[in-house]
Amino acid sequence: MSTPNAHAEPTARLPYFPISFFAMVMGMAGLTIGWEKAQSILGLNLGISPWLVGLTSLIFLTLASLYLVKLARHRQAVLAELRHPVKLNFFPTISISLLLLSIAYLHMQPGVSQVLWTLGTGLHLVFTLYIVSAWIHHEHFQVHHMNPAWFIPAVGNVLVPVAGVPLGFVSVSWFFFSVGMLFWLVLITIVFNRVMFHNPIEARLMPTLFILIAPPAVGFIAYMRLVGELDSFGYVLYFAGMFLTLLLFTQVGRFLKLNFFLSWWAYSFPLAAFSIASMLMFELSGLEFYRYLGVGMLMLLTGIIALLLFVTSRAVLKHNICLPGH
Repeated sequence: MSTPNAHAEPTARLPYFPISFFAMVMGMAGLTIGWEKAQSILGLNLGISPWLVGLTSLIFLTLASLYLVKLARHRQAVLAELRHPVKLNFFPTISISLLLLSIAYLHMQPGVSQVLWTLGTGLHLVFTLYIVSAWIHHEHFQVHHMNPAWFIPAVGNVLVPVAGVPLGFVSVSWFFFSVGMLFWLVLITIVFNRVMFHNPIEARLMPTLFILIAPPAVGFIAYMRLVGELDSFGYVLYFAGMFLTLLLFTQVGRFLKLNFFLSWWAYSFPLAAFSIASMLMFELSGLEFYRYLGVGMLMLLTGIIALLLFVTSRAVLKHNICLPGH
């Protein structure tokens, strides 16, 4: 149903342009990297990688341009998001998008990849320091504000080695990996305390539960970059990601009942991460099971992202996004 502001001019809706829109880039970048990996393990060249990289880059540039205009014209609205106990945690989706694009460009344009990696790594350190400081010195956070979106800063740190190691930044990669693992252990304890002993997460944030999959799945990929071989800790990371994926798939009935929110994009990147981790596990172990699992998850992800693009585009055209209170 339309709201009184539903058909406002784009400039009137700009103050409400949400930082969480950048989760869309994370999902698209995950899909792009997943298809690059699938073509590698299947010995195929479908010619789709440049198109996916281009589309993901275009989406990022479009969202970044809109948010920069919002920053220039509606600075107070941006500051309000920075102070918001939930929206605050979506700011690192900008730096994570840069890091993911650096991975996507790694083999196609190494020079471009290094620039994106450098920008993404530096910006992510700034966001991590700011957000952790906000957590420590907060005055208004409540238990109901906690949700898996708080993992987003941690996930970004763990992503750094994926392109960082091939680009030659090994020590820097170990630093960020260590920070990411530290906060994963801290936050997973807090999140499970939240969901087990307090009121359920509100419906619009329910899809963020899929973010639980990302830290161990991305951690496995990054750890393999750092050590180069499958060891006991690698198995722990991969199978932790597998269990959380299975756990969330048992809840699919609950997720299917949810109305569309922009938070639906939280389904995409974690599934991409587990798909890529499974295909990497196939390369390291040689077991066919992991190849079928990884490619099967990629097919599911492709269908989910096609649906997400459709419903997001429809919501934009119907002016159901960028409204007060969203």
